[in-house]
Amino acid sequence: MFVRKSNLEEFEAVALPHLNDIFRTASGLLRNQTEAEDLAQDVYMNAWKSFHRFEPGTNCRAWLFKILFHRLHHHRRKWFQLKLTKEADILEDTLKWEPPVNDVLTDEEIITALNNIPEDYRAVVLLADVEEFSYKEVAAALDIPMGTVMSRLSRARRMLREQLTTVADSYGIRKKTSGEAS
Repeated sequence: MFVRKSNLEEFEAVALPHLNDIFRTASGLLRNQTEAEDLAQDVYMNAWKSFHRFEPGTNCRAWLFKILFHRLHHHRRKWFQLKLTKEADILEDTLKWEPPVNDVLTDEEIITALNNIPEDYRAVVLLADVEEFSYKEVAAALDIPMGTVMSRLSRARRMLREQLTTVADSYGIRKKTSGEAS
C-alpha cells in the first residue's frame, strides 16, 4: 500500500500526541496492561485506516476516544458476548450535591475504589473527571444520551464517595461541620 508522506506526517502530528491518553484510559477500563496495549494499537490502526474521513481542524482526541470505545465495545461483544444494558435516565440524582471526600487518601485507594465500580460508570468517570471531556463529548464517545452520562456520573461519584468515605473513616478523617474553620 502506497502512503502519501503528507498524510502520514499529518496523522503523526494530530493523532500520536494522544497515544498516552488512549492507553491510560484503556488500562483503566480493562485493568490488564497487555489487553490495553492491544486495544490502543487497534485504535490507532483503525484511526489510520479511516484517517481520510477525519476532518482537519476538528478535535482529534475526541475522535480517537470515539474509536476507542467503539473498539472496546466490539472487543467485548466478540469475546464475552455481553449485552450492553440501558438504564433509565434519572436526572434527580445528578442534581443532588454531596460534599467531596477529604484529599488525604492515597492514589492506590482511589484507584481501587474506581476499579470496584461497574465498568459503565468507570468509563464515564474516566472520560469526564480524568480526561476532562464535556458531557457532550462523553456521550458521543460512548454513544449514549447526555442524560445517561449525567446519571452515570452522579451514581459513579456517589459509589466512589461511599467507598472512599469508608477508607477515610478508617484513617479517622471526618467531615467538617458547617461551624468548623477550614
